[in-house]
Amino acid sequence: MIYLLIASYLIGSISSAVIICKALGVPDPRTQGSKNPGATNVLRLGGKKIAAFVLFFDGLKGAVPVFIGDYYGFGLIALTLTVLCAFLGHIFPVFFRFGGGKGVATYLGGFIAVNFLAGLIFSLIWLLVAKVLKISSLAALIATALSPFYFYFITGDITSALIIGLISLFIFYTHRGNIKRLINKEEDVIQS
Repeated sequence: MIYLLIASYLIGSISSAVIICKALGVPDPRTQGSKNPGATNVLRLGGKKIAAFVLFFDGLKGAVPVFIGDYYGFGLIALTLTVLCAFLGHIFPVFFRFGGGKGVATYLGGFIAVNFLAGLIFSLIWLLVAKVLKISSLAALIATALSPFYFYFITGDITSALIIGLISLFIFYTHRGNIKRLINKEEDVIQS
C-alpha cells in the first residue's frame, strides 16, 4: 500500500496547468493572474478550452491512483488515503518546489473514482450554488464542507469519512485568500 500512496503523491505532483500552459504558449500561471496553477487562473490567461484541459487532467490525477488501487483490490480506507496523497501532491508538488494549486479538481476526480454517487452529489451542489450565488469559490467551499457528511451517509465508513474531512480542511486552507475576499465582499463573480 505504501507504494500506491507514494505513486499517488507523485502523480498529484505533476502540474497540469504549468505543463499545458508551457506546451500551448500561455503565460506561466504561477507568475501571472492570481499566480495559482489551477484551472480558474488558466481560464483568465488562456481561455475556456485550455482551462478545460487543465481541469480534466487535474481531475485525472485524483482518479487514476484510485483506479489503480481499486484494480489491486484495496479497500475504501486505502482508496481515500490515495485521494489524500494525490491531493497533497497537487497542493505541495515535489516537482514544482511545493507550490501547487488549490486542489478542488484533483479532490473531485479522486472523490468520483472512490464513490461515483458522492462525486455526483458534490458536482450538483457546486453547480446549484454557483448558479444561484455566482461565486465559484463559495460553491466549491460549500460542496467541500458537506462532502464528509454525505460520504459517510452513503458509505457508512467513519474512518474514510474522516479522511475526506481532512482533505476538506486542507481545501479551506488553500482557499483562505478566497475566504477573506468573500468576507470582504470582494470575490469575483461568475460571468454569464
